[in-house]
Amino acid sequence: MNRRRFLAGLGPLVFCFHDVRAASGVDVPRTATVPGGVAQVALGESSGAPRVRIGNERALVVRDRQIWIALIGISLDAKPGSRLWAVAEVPNGAQERYAIDVAPKTYAEQHLSVKPGQVELSASDLVRYQRERAHLERVRRTFSETAPVTLRLVQPAPGPRSNSFGLRRYFNGRARSPHNGMDLAAPTGTPVVAAARGRVIDVDDYFFSGKTVIIDHGQGFLTLYAHLDRIDTRRGETVAAGGGIGSVGATGRVTGPHLHFSVYLNAAAVDPALFLA
Repeated sequence: MNRRRFLAGLGPLVFCFHDVRAASGVDVPRTATVPGGVAQVALGESSGAPRVRIGNERALVVRDRQIWIALIGISLDAKPGSRLWAVAEVPNGAQERYAIDVAPKTYAEQHLSVKPGQVELSASDLVRYQRERAHLERVRRTFSETAPVTLRLVQPAPGPRSNSFGLRRYFNGRARSPHNGMDLAAPTGTPVVAAARGRVIDVDDYFFSGKTVIIDHGQGFLTLYAHLDRIDTRRGETVAAGGGIGSVGATGRVTGPHLHFSVYLNAAAVDPALFLA
């Protein structure tokens, strides 16, 4: 780790990633340096795991034979054409900076005309939403030092996978937050399982996401399961991949039963499809 690397543009990145994966048994997710995607940064050799930060957030680092690799989630809010900087610090204190150029990606848009009362929150609901949002932001920033058992996820519920991740919704011409997960269509009561082994770090019933479970898989790699009808786990419990955690429902602000499934890296929501077999 004695030189600065500039990882710029999707083409060179993909070439680099295929080289890394072919030389190793590390099962990394598919990568793309786009908003909502995952960047893979080859850090080189060092005696111990580098500590990597992207902005104020720690990033996941795994070992691939003799080299270390950082897997960095890119926020859906990242601007195409912008450059992000990952800072790696090795055990002797030396630092290097790695550039990640954000490539463009076009997500679908949905424009709806609705009555104002259907999208504007009441004063009491707004207070509740703001309180819950602050809490969930803290939960999403969870970083445990233990590395994930795997970076490949099992589908947490049967049913068709939607392509709604990143969907930009506009109500009466006003933009809403992009959709930060994958919806799995399934009837109420369908079993929901943990997508990988991990520790349950949050269980609650929220205004927008309804009955929700969040699992920490290690080093900022989290999964979220929302709109559940029933929750069969508790905070602090360790669950196995494929272990039951609840059932599909329609709790929270939804129009029908389905599972909303989100994946987070370094507190950024990334496309779950990159991690599913």
